[in-house]
Amino acid sequence: MARTTGSNGEKTAASVREAGIRLIWEKGFEAMSLRRLAAEVGIQPGSLYNHFETKQALLFDIVRDHMETLLAACDVALAGHDEPRDRLIAFAGFHLRYHMTRRMLVYIANSELRSLEHDNRAAIVSLRKRYEQKLTDILVAGHERGLFRVGDPRVTTFVIIWMLTGICEWYQPGGRMSEDDLVAVHTDMVLGAVDTR
Repeated sequence: MARTTGSNGEKTAASVREAGIRLIWEKGFEAMSLRRLAAEVGIQPGSLYNHFETKQALLFDIVRDHMETLLAACDVALAGHDEPRDRLIAFAGFHLRYHMTRRMLVYIANSELRSLEHDNRAAIVSLRKRYEQKLTDILVAGHERGLFRVGDPRVTTFVIIWMLTGICEWYQPGGRMSEDDLVAVHTDMVLGAVDTR
């Protein structure tokens, strides 16, 4: 009997995606085999093609969804913050909390950018630039009002984002410092790097 469209298919698709994320994180995109992915989900390898056309399509879907979610959530986090300093604090807090809770996705989006085919990579780079531009705009607005010291807005953007993203490499839930404590420490460092006060 053929499977009817509905929750079972949706659950399987979600399971394929979750297993794909875990395997890419553990083994790397090139080393992840579709046979192993199918075994993790409990389906035949040929059944994977009901959910994505190629292994490349799976990677692109994972990274694109991560970036689109990041952009939308950032907009929500910045809403209602009008002053550059408040927006910078909101951006730093958002970036840290988002990345602390999505280590596997962040790793894949950064380390497997090289594994994306040309057009897919270009699409992701465009999304990344949109995200980076949000911080650049905050820095420029603060600089123009004399609130921030910013020698080069793009370089400062890269430095801040990489400093904040670095938390993914070592953060462990239940450690000595809470998420709130870590956000406070990192935010102080970001403000200290650009604040004119």
